[in-house]
Amino acid sequence: MHDAKEEVRARLNIEDVIGEYVQLKRAGRNLKGLSPFTDERTPSFMVSPEKQIWHDFSSGKGGDIFTFVMLVEGMDFRQALEHLARKAGVDLSLFSGGDGRTAKRRVRAREALKLAANFYQQNLVKNSVALEYAVKKRRLNRQTIGDFFIGYAPDQGDALTKALERRGFLRRELADAGLVNRFGGDLFRGRMMVALSDSSGEVVGFTGRIIRDDPRAPKYLNTPQTLLFDKSRHIFGLYQAKEAIRKSDTAVIVEGNLDVVSSHQAGVKNVVATAGTAMTLQHLKALSRLAGRIRLAFDGDRAGVSATERAINLAQEIGVELEVVSLPDGVKDPDELIQKDAALWKAAVERAQPAVDWVIARHAEMEDLATAEGKRRFSTTALRIVRSLKDPVEQEHYLAVISKETSASLAALRAKLGVDGSTPPAQLKKPKIEKATPSKPRDELADIIVGLALSQPSTRRWVGALEVASLDEPARAVVTALQAEPLLDIEKLPRPLQKFEQYVKIVQLKSERRYMDWEPEALDSEMARLVKQLIRKHRDTKKQQLLEDLREAEELSDEARARILRQQLNALIKENA
Repeated sequence: MHDAKEEVRARLNIEDVIGEYVQLKRAGRNLKGLSPFTDERTPSFMVSPEKQIWHDFSSGKGGDIFTFVMLVEGMDFRQALEHLARKAGVDLSLFSGGDGRTAKRRVRAREALKLAANFYQQNLVKNSVALEYAVKKRRLNRQTIGDFFIGYAPDQGDALTKALERRGFLRRELADAGLVNRFGGDLFRGRMMVALSDSSGEVVGFTGRIIRDDPRAPKYLNTPQTLLFDKSRHIFGLYQAKEAIRKSDTAVIVEGNLDVVSSHQAGVKNVVATAGTAMTLQHLKALSRLAGRIRLAFDGDRAGVSATERAINLAQEIGVELEVVSLPDGVKDPDELIQKDAALWKAAVERAQPAVDWVIARHAEMEDLATAEGKRRFSTTALRIVRSLKDPVEQEHYLAVISKETSASLAALRAKLGVDGSTPPAQLKKPKIEKATPSKPRDELADIIVGLALSQPSTRRWVGALEVASLDEPARAVVTALQAEPLLDIEKLPRPLQKFEQYVKIVQLKSERRYMDWEPEALDSEMARLVKQLIRKHRDTKKQQLLEDLREAEELSDEARARILRQQLNALIKENA
């Protein structure tokens, strides 16, 4: 059932499921609300959409989406899995029988795609026409070609298919990977290939750009829906961009995959695309886990304005700041602008303006505001956008903007706006458990140290002073790993730590909440203080235990044991001196 569990987890957002029971509000990258388990008055229930975990500081409970449903609904794991599978639209019968058929198909599809990416890259080097197109016409350098697995699909009927069949793959396995057409031949032919990667960098599909103009063939061709690739959820370039997005707290969305490639090469790396589909709530939610600000680089035509309006509604639902990047006149896309001058693209990204301002300005340009009809149409459209805004102060601001554009009074605009547009809060589901009094927090000093060390690698030098034997699991396992490998990449946990993955995520979440407003340079001295405190605490505990053992030995007149205990006690006192 592991494969079924991962499929359900991939399709559901933890904040959506928990949001049915808890009213969540954004707190930086995380969300918070009142605990469904205790009668607390101050919100201490935290959800991390990025890590897909939750932790309730008032009760000490925490876990993933399955743990939450098990607790609030009083279900066992199987019941929670079935409940969430229905919600996600996952057919568990595909995973039944314990033979892992779907899991095996997915593994084979991944293997085929990885080999296909290598095949395409090798063919790019061999084909001078394709190489000239990639290097001279598209101006891609070696680093970019490697980062995005750029290659070339030969213009033959079944070159890839035959190569993979020689490696033992069946046609149905290649169909699972989305590599063959309905006739069983290669889906991609005569195209520059760019790999589509999942969040861990594994190839899940391809986009192919034809290199010789052919009016009978589409310019771009993408992998169809497969076991691994879901175009409604896929964000192109996210794997390459996620660190830059986290660091800048901003994600830039462009329309074309090659716009992303060019932007990364130009040094603007926090850029992604929505795989040739309209932006969805899932796209924005995935990006909101990494950044609180999203910038759109769409066309300024009516289609682009409509797409931005839809995005405004989605952003309001999620609670992220939405802005628009405007390109200079006469430039059709970011790639063209970058080819002219990469500095112009960087400047355009920095000049982004709030999406509502941009849309209202575009509608003002489309209407004749000197006429009553133009004012009516413009105000109708602009007020529809204002009505979607949840913040009354923000609504008031844009009413003033519309009033200035139309010379209409605020009273008239409020009358046309009608109801304030606010919707009653959704009725929350009631957990099937009795609420308890918030529990007294347990001593979490070791967890605080582990969380800080994982979140801030610069502080890890201090964990070398800790005595591993004095720690409990799983803190002991993590500290042991950090002492052995201070540069440990927590995105790729070593095998001994994988069983503690949930603990690793939760202590990071606690650390982010605790040190959210701290300056990075202050965290090093904070770690030093915490480590000294924990060492002192362990020595005090050891001293207390030695005193109790010594008292017992003296009562039993066991002089030999008492002598050893006195020596240990004196040595410990000297350490503390």
